[in-house]
Amino acid sequence: MPEIKMIIMVLIMALVTYIIRMIPLTFLRKKITSKYVLSLLYYIPYTVLTAMTFPAIFYSTNNFYSALIGTVVAIIASLTKRSLIVVAILSCLAVFAFGFVF
Repeated sequence: MPEIKMIIMVLIMALVTYIIRMIPLTFLRKKITSKYVLSLLYYIPYTVLTAMTFPAIFYSTNNFYSALIGTVVAIIASLTKRSLIVVAILSCLAVFAFGFVF
């Protein structure tokens, strides 16, 4: 890739990143009181983390089906209110057991 093209791409990325951070500071001068907007802003980091992590789960093993089994076990364990370490251990054990059998 030519250097000038890469420099232009980096500048565009920097501009877009700056605009996204500048707009709220420019237009929101007073404290946000809307409970809807506050709850939306509260959950954005979790949503972004999920959107980045979830697709990577399926490429974490050499076998798609073992990753799927681990994901299903993790979802079921988390829905039954298990702690984070228990969910991680159960999903790892499920992936290991599936990989050992198949």
